[in-house]
Amino acid sequence: MDVSLRPVQTMKTFRFTTQQTIEKPIAEVFAFFSDAHNLAAITPPWLRFEVLTPAPITMQVGTLIDYQLKLRGIPLRWQSEITAWEPPRANVSKPGGHAYFVDEQRRGPYRRWRHTHTFAETPGGTVVGDEVAYAVWGNSIVNALFVRRDIEKIFAYRAEKLAQLGT
Repeated sequence: MDVSLRPVQTMKTFRFTTQQTIEKPIAEVFAFFSDAHNLAAITPPWLRFEVLTPAPITMQVGTLIDYQLKLRGIPLRWQSEITAWEPPRANVSKPGGHAYFVDEQRRGPYRRWRHTHTFAETPGGTVVGDEVAYAVWGNSIVNALFVRRDIEKIFAYRAEKLAQLGT
């Protein structure tokens, strides 16, 4: 019996990071981001993004949220799960508070999507950080040709909208 072994394609993970200071207290900024229905307001219209899970959504570890969108004209369903949840502590009354949450794709267009949202209160407001670890079908070439640019455009739009909303 002749057995041939083929190399297994490994899943390359890419990282995207960004941060933005919003001139509001951490509790207010975190409250905005923790309402999944606010995501539509800061997502580019060309994605036709819609939250399918009815409001109100109780955010906690294990919460599942369903969305639909169009990516390059292709309708997609996306489901994310909140896998970490640490809101700001109510007794923090001076700058220096921290908070974060993580959402991970359970169903959707990526091979992997893990988005860590961080919030750090400073004297000038709240620094909102995003780190996305993602993998795509087709690995580096698909990422270089399409995905990375789309992610950069989506987060640039988001930063612009957040600045306009004053959130």
